Amino acid sequence: MEQPWYKQFWPWFLITLTVGVSLLTVVRVLILTNQSVHLVTEDYYKKGKGINVDISRVSTAKELGLSAAVSSEGNTIVVQFEKGQLDHYPAITAMFAHRTLPDRDFTQLITSDARGHYRLTLENELQGPWFIELTPHDEKWLIQGRVEFPTMSFVPLSN
Repeated sequence: MEQPWYKQFWPWFLITLTVGVSLLTVVRVLILTNQSVHLVTEDYYKKGKGINVDISRVSTAKELGLSAAVSSEGNTIVVQFEKGQLDHYPAITAMFAHRTLPDRDFTQLITSDARGHYRLTLENELQGPWFIELTPHDEKWLIQGRVEFPTMSFVPLSN
């Protein structure tokens, strides 16, 4: 005598496999729709045109002998700035951009202490790779670079 279909192994195996793959597909679609990744900028043409302006500002920073290095102490970011030919340590606008999560990007105006250290205290500790741009209020020069947080040692930003 042959068993009915619901008492056999293979129908249940195929049903379980199909239902499992369907559920995983639904879970993956839900995750991807809620956690979108923004790798391509919408205004890429304007960004490309702006690169030439940034290059001239980076060159100005090199000519002035400016440099900076960044470290973190918990939720405090420390920027060590070498003023080069500048008369004083200017107030700096620091822009922090995450590589794939634009909603976490932020900009902050920071001032220095007498030794040229700029401190920025955040609500949460930064994690992962961040792109940093430092500019004065008149935006005549630019220092930028990529830093992997957290970092206890000073990481130089490239000009």
